[in-house]
Amino acid sequence: MNAERKRRFFELLVKVGFKEIEVGFPAASQTDFDYVRELIDSNAIPDDVTIQVMTQARSHLIERTFEALKGVPRAIVHVYNATAPVFRDVVFGVDRAGCIEIATQATREIKRHMENNPGTQWTFQYSPETFCFTELDFGLEICEAVTDVFAPTPDNKMILNLPTTVEVSTANVFADQIEWFCRHFSRRDSVVISVHPHNDRGTGVATAEQACLAGAERVEGTLFGNGERTGNVDILTLAMNLYTSGIDPQLDFSDIIHVQREVEHCNQLPTHPRHPYAGELVFTAFSGSHQDAIKKGFAARQANPDGFWKFLTCRLTPPIWGAATRR
Repeated sequence: MNAERKRRFFELLVKVGFKEIEVGFPAASQTDFDYVRELIDSNAIPDDVTIQVMTQARSHLIERTFEALKGVPRAIVHVYNATAPVFRDVVFGVDRAGCIEIATQATREIKRHMENNPGTQWTFQYSPETFCFTELDFGLEICEAVTDVFAPTPDNKMILNLPTTVEVSTANVFADQIEWFCRHFSRRDSVVISVHPHNDRGTGVATAEQACLAGAERVEGTLFGNGERTGNVDILTLAMNLYTSGIDPQLDFSDIIHVQREVEHCNQLPTHPRHPYAGELVFTAFSGSHQDAIKKGFAARQANPDGFWKFLTCRLTPPIWGAATRR
């Protein structure tokens, strides 16, 4: 995206109701750096919105990131490094201790930069990038080491973001990993557990939903699932699923066609015609029996214009969403 489309996308996300928006990787390109500066210098960030930027765990990239953020009122700085065995062995050539040193050294540098810029309300986020296929005990160990350095508290929490960098299991297995991590992490009251599901197995939304049931409090995703390979979890579908389950996601998709058109303009990517909720053919039926049922449904609606549409539902006992009620 160029700067114009990035700004347009940011304004769309703000209008929909997002309060934390990852706006770029300012150390990766001059375009991203200038875009972050433009948001800050033009006072385009609403008072109730926090921007997030990401950086690899490298000193010069971290320094460049903080140059981009100078003067920002609030920001989340997101650092990551890969932790799975194949990345340790093949990509970085380090053992477990070396991998932990990469993460903790980056954390020290970020903490120092934050302390040197007290005028900004900072939040630190760490991702063991390949959490979903990292040994559970090592995923826990490296996150414990990072939090030992950063020293979050219940009043000053950091974010631990646990990605399904590449989906390698069913959604329930990832949920088991999240539950195990939450049960064993020592500073649970001082961190926000976030997940970052991708969609390689086509189950990104299910993975996010199951992870939240298992203890995650935050989900990173994209509108319409746009992203590398098969994409990230689709926040629009996830939010609409919550809404139809009686949970208000506090995101406004009442004009879903406008959102779709804006995203298509900004990303230059089409929406699949059968995309959930927003696809062109979502409410289209070609089968004769389905068309007959729709015709009768419209007739019943016309006979009772003040009534509600009826829809199919599967109610679990107890309800899967606890005390949530259907609207």
